[in-house]
Amino acid sequence: MPLRRRAAALACLLAAACARPGGPAAPGYDVIIRGGTVYDGSGAPPQAADVGIRGDSIAAIGDLSGAAAAREIDARGLAVAPGFINMLSWANVALLHDGRSQGDIRQGVTLEVFGEGTSMGPINDSMRARSLRNQGDIRYDIPWATLGEYLEHLERRGVSPNVASFIGATTVRIHEIGYENRPPTPAELARMEALVEQAMREGALGVGSSLIYAPADFAATDELVALARAAGRHGGMYISHIRNEGSALLEAVDELVTIARSAGVPAEIYHLKASGRANWGKLDSAVARVEAARASGLRITADMYTYPASSTGLDATMPTWVQEGGEEAWIARLRDPAIRERLRREMAGEGDGYDNAFANAGGPDGVLLVSFREDSLRYLVGRTLGEVSRMRGTPPEETAMDLVIQNDGDVGCVYFTMSEENVRKKVAIPWVSFGSDGGSYATEGVFLNSGTHPRAYGNFARLLGKYVREEKVISLEEAVRKLTLLPATNLGLRRRGALRPGYFADVVVFDPATITDHATFERPHQYATGVRDVFVNGTQVLRNGEHTGAMPGRVVRGPGWVGK
Repeated sequence: MPLRRRAAALACLLAAACARPGGPAAPGYDVIIRGGTVYDGSGAPPQAADVGIRGDSIAAIGDLSGAAAAREIDARGLAVAPGFINMLSWANVALLHDGRSQGDIRQGVTLEVFGEGTSMGPINDSMRARSLRNQGDIRYDIPWATLGEYLEHLERRGVSPNVASFIGATTVRIHEIGYENRPPTPAELARMEALVEQAMREGALGVGSSLIYAPADFAATDELVALARAAGRHGGMYISHIRNEGSALLEAVDELVTIARSAGVPAEIYHLKASGRANWGKLDSAVARVEAARASGLRITADMYTYPASSTGLDATMPTWVQEGGEEAWIARLRDPAIRERLRREMAGEGDGYDNAFANAGGPDGVLLVSFREDSLRYLVGRTLGEVSRMRGTPPEETAMDLVIQNDGDVGCVYFTMSEENVRKKVAIPWVSFGSDGGSYATEGVFLNSGTHPRAYGNFARLLGKYVREEKVISLEEAVRKLTLLPATNLGLRRRGALRPGYFADVVVFDPATITDHATFERPHQYATGVRDVFVNGTQVLRNGEHTGAMPGRVVRGPGWVGK
């Protein structure tokens, strides 16, 4: 029997999709995606095959020409791959407003992973009051108290992608200590560990930190080891925006490795980068340190976004001492002339050892203002801090302080801090996956009130268009592996990240010849194109490039989950 016919017979047998002897053929599948080039997520060369979906799962892959389905999709000339995993998503609030996840679904993302340092739970009464008070354009109730309850709340409301989360090390610190710069007492640390363990039992993936910000930066290494160890007792990992991505990059990588080794857990570096022109040459050494740790038996990985610019607030231009006590205390300090003078000197480079985004961006003209809370300041969106400084006739350091005061809180920015050459190097590293470090928005409504980084609309399409098709940095099958099975394996997910019988039917059908990002720093609210169809848990959420309105997303839980 020829190989293709043998594969078809086996697929039919496994899926019970063949006609009964003497009877008419009956539909054996809900959907068959026919004739596409299948990239199964493993990194193996693609194959021409059909994909059969029954219910929420992949039922068969092979020659299904003898099988029938309720719906059939012609994928000839297109790639068929597992749904992509966004390893660092900030869609946790956007999805409360619009569960369609348009920006990411249109790039093939079927799983959003939250929890870079902060998470949506656990939350106590004071944290809830602060969160409600500080909400911006998107207003939402907070009926949950734990991380697991938040994720279930999203699922009940309806979301198109699947959702998962780390528990934030900063969040549990605020829960027990607040915004003070001090170590936890033994009793406080025990409660923090208990909160991590509770989140792990609810399905958290591990514990995440973001160590350039206050109050995250107030946590010493031993505190982070304790929290990582608590996650590890339930199979979780440690993931971190490391303490310094610029002048002390190598020391920060060493700290992550120390935490992984001491806690006995896998670890990942969020958005691996060397920030600031003076530090670009350190990337190779940072990679070498990770490689050495991996060679010693540690499971150390990283993720990245596909742009040479980062995005965060103006808080990243200032040392964390000025932010102790929370946003209100920060703003109050910024009004004090003596503190302003000290802060101005440190921001200008006289400080001793913080990860100064102002300096890393090469000064104020490398800092693009993209979002404000106050309507009266939104005319500044799209201008650089340098432009605003010159408009106002005030030094850029003082301009940054004034903007925070006038905005009654942090200001969203883009920082041009990285080299394109280093982006290409990172794309080629086998243990690096991808995360947008952005929200998932729509090109309509409240989302247009602010700018954003183009990675929110283009991170994954840019990989497949620019770095795979145009620059050929890696092959398409390797890119798909790094978008799917690699992160799923790192996270310990079951039945996700690959096109295999029995796996959940998270599937993306796209055109490798045309997939393209369109969002720019000047005009970020533009959808990517080239993804035609997307299925989440067997339900089609994108059809012929347009959203169907379906919201079949589920909570994806980590290895410590104790539910049904």
